[in-house]
Amino acid sequence: MKHQARNDHERERELRRNSTRGERDLWKGLRRLATFKFRRQHRIVRYVVDFYCPEVKLVVEVDGSTHEREYEKEKDRVRDQYLRNLGIAVLRFRDEEIFGGIQYVVERIEEACLFL
Repeated sequence: MKHQARNDHERERELRRNSTRGERDLWKGLRRLATFKFRRQHRIVRYVVDFYCPEVKLVVEVDGSTHEREYEKEKDRVRDQYLRNLGIAVLRFRDEEIFGGIQYVVERIEEACLFL
């Protein structure tokens, strides 16, 4: 079991090191929030989510172009439903939304946190 935990942590570190531009930009925005703290590349049972705020049980995912494929959309639907069944809310943003207005995206996330 310890071996598996070490592999999990290594995978999470690798994901943080190889973040997409959208993930890096959003992380910078989320770190400026004074009211809510987010974790980056955080494991929730069998999934590693892009961002997680444990205080309000909110996952934020950044979707690049690969998420437009039908196969990926179905995987995302299954994953989101799994997380919702755990009582965790899920917000998804496309890269284009982040690049086009990071402040607006961060405000939407903060607003969601206030109502959870």
